[in-house]
Amino acid sequence: MRRIYAFDFDGTLTTKDTLIEFIRFAKGSRQMLFGFLLFSPLLILMKLCLYPNWKAKQKMFSYFFKGMNIDDFNALCRSFAQQNVQLLRPKGKEKIRMILEDEQAIVLVISASIDNWVRPFFDEIDKKVLVLGTQVEIKENYLTGCFTTKNCYGVEKVNRLRVLYPHREDYNLIAFGDSKGDKELLAYADEAYYKPFRN
Repeated sequence: MRRIYAFDFDGTLTTKDTLIEFIRFAKGSRQMLFGFLLFSPLLILMKLCLYPNWKAKQKMFSYFFKGMNIDDFNALCRSFAQQNVQLLRPKGKEKIRMILEDEQAIVLVISASIDNWVRPFFDEIDKKVLVLGTQVEIKENYLTGCFTTKNCYGVEKVNRLRVLYPHREDYNLIAFGDSKGDKELLAYADEAYYKPFRN
């Protein structure tokens, strides 16, 4: 039976939240802190589960990147990954490399982060790694600040997986996660590993 390995990204394969690190990389610490202070009331409400996670995230993304040319954004994403490869946990990278030695295995990275900056982290490991992340809206080659998919968090991780592989009886699912946003994915799996790549 085919084996599918599904990895969360932020916290599971990385040592830090890449949304914060990407904003810092793109805009600098001062502008990042100003933006976070500006949105701190919404972020507090989000933490208290009084405001939707995806809305807060989309508002922040729009504040920092709305109107940016998509080619410039993608170039920034590639530079971010190349210059921050140390964010990947060594044990996680090695696990993916070992899995990919089996040509029948499928490796998915399912992340709430924007897939434009997640994808380049795996180019040097193997381009066969499939990234399912939150996707941004583009109109006339510019970012609108909106998302075209639901925030890839919680049950949405399972939904995105099921779109690609709807016949659950056809494969064994091995999942790796580290937070409440991975709870549904871990519960859906045949084998589940929580915070697996930490010492």
